[in-house]
Order: sequence, then C-alpha cells, then structure tokens
Amino acid sequence: MAEEFVVLVNKRNKPIGRALKSEVHYSNTPLHRGFSVFLFNQKGDLLLQQRSRFKKTWPLAWSNSCCGHPAPGEKTISAAKRRLTFELGFKKVKLFVILPNYRYRFERDGVVENEMCPVLVGFTKELASPNPQEVEAIEWRGWQDFLQDIKDNPGKYSEWCIEEAQFLSQNHKFQQLYKKYTALSKVK
Repeated sequence: MAEEFVVLVNKRNKPIGRALKSEVHYSNTPLHRGFSVFLFNQKGDLLLQQRSRFKKTWPLAWSNSCCGHPAPGEKTISAAKRRLTFELGFKKVKLFVILPNYRYRFERDGVVENEMCPVLVGFTKELASPNPQEVEAIEWRGWQDFLQDIKDNPGKYSEWCIEEAQFLSQNHKFQQLYKKYTALSKVK
C-alpha cells in the first residue's frame, strides 16, 4: 500500500505542508486535517467502532464510526467515503458536514492527536463489514443510550468522540437530519 500523507495546517486551517501519516502522531503532533464520521442506520442507531489494537493512536478505545485524514488535495466528504469503505465496507452512505470548524487536541499514553476535524453525520441501509486491521469490534447503539454511556463510562471512549457527540446533541442541523432519516424507516 502507498504511503499516506496528511495535510499540515495553521490555526486558520490553511495548508502549510504535508507529512507522512505514519510519522505525524507522537508527543508533539503538528496540527493537521482530519475528519470524524457518526454513521446511523435507519432505526437511528449509531455505529460505534472499537479501534484496532494495531492503531498507533488510541488502540482498543471505543470511538465514533470512522475517523481519518484527507489526503493532499482530497475533499473531506471524499476522504470520509474512502475510509468508510476501507474500514467498514460501506459503499452507499449519505454524508453531511455538521461541525465544519471543529478542532481538538488530546493526549493519551504519550501520543497526541491535534486536528482540524470536521464532523460528519451519515446514514446508511447497508451492513458493516469491518476490516480487522482497522477495527477491533463494532456495535450499533441507540443515540440516547450512547449519550448516557459516554457520561457513565467516559474512559471507554476517545476524548474526541465524547466532545463531538456533545456538540452534535446540541446542534439543530443534526437534530433535523436525524429526525428526517430515522422517520423514513418508520413509514411503511
């Protein structure tokens, strides 16, 4: 597989360079572009992913459906669709950018994640087919049940997943999309 690059950015999200993905995450990780996806099925359940034991960042932590990095010149939605296919086998997903300017910096076990990270929400009718090199386990969980679990068991989840979920739960655009796409499943 070809080496993957991430886009290094300044605080205004302007590209200032690129770096090998395999070399960018360490104790002083430079700010770079990423993305996070929260994927829902027709019932309104969220797909949670336990990150693979082989991941350099947050191995075995539970997190949102999919995370990744756009390659230089790649649009965020294109990158998200690429990773959803690679990690989870999804080919038909409707994606919407909900939090375009989300930024975070978290540290765990001496490794820092430092990203300009748009948060996307997606909806699918497909079944997951996880890539074992990327995903340790998956679980579909009701949205409200998940929100309660991140309050009760925060150490189980990646910090960005918790913070992004909290922002989504208060976001009007997300609430409208969630109602629209889950209501369609109730129509017979």
